[in-house]
Formats: sequence, C-alpha cells, structure tokens
Amino acid sequence: MVNAILWRLATGVPWRDLPARYGPWKTVYSRFRRWQRAGVWAQVLAALQAAADARGELDWSLHFLDGSTVRAHSHAAGAKKGAVTRPSAAPGAGSRPSCICAPSGAASR
Repeated sequence: MVNAILWRLATGVPWRDLPARYGPWKTVYSRFRRWQRAGVWAQVLAALQAAADARGELDWSLHFLDGSTVRAHSHAAGAKKGAVTRPSAAPGAGSRPSCICAPSGAASR
C-alpha cells in the first residue's frame, strides 16, 4: 500500500493510472485520504526528520521553501472580477480590432 502511494506521489500520474500490481486504485486512494485526514503523513514526516536530525544528517539551513520561488497561477493575480482597467495612453490601444479575418498570407487555398 505504501509503495503504491509513494509511486503515485513520485510520478504525479492520476490515481486511475496506478499500475495493476498495486491493486485497485480506489483502494489505494481511499487509504491515502484516510491517512491524510488522520495526520499520519505529517507524523511520518516529523519522525523521519527527527531521526535524520538526531543522526546529524539534516541541515536545516538547506531545507526551506521561500514564497518567492513559487509561481502563482495567473488567476491568483489579485485583480477583482469585472474590475475597471485604466485605459492606455496609446491611441486606439483599448479599442477592439475592426476585423476578425485571418492575417494576410494565411488565407486558405
């Protein structure tokens, strides 16, 4: 079960694409979700970190996540829906195109 969960998390494939050797994907997924809700994964991570730290194998100065390294989705830019944008100073920059035809040279033959 743990190997199936770790394989899926390492590869990033959808749960439905879990190889048959791991058993039914729904079983693996439901076990993963139960353990996640129960906090099992957080406990496992804390135990592994504590053991590595006790052995002197963990350098905390190298293990961090800075918010500046995580790209936000384009929808998370912070603008409100339907917000009025300021018009551009360039003449005609805010106007819609007057033609929706294909560019020259791209006409179908």
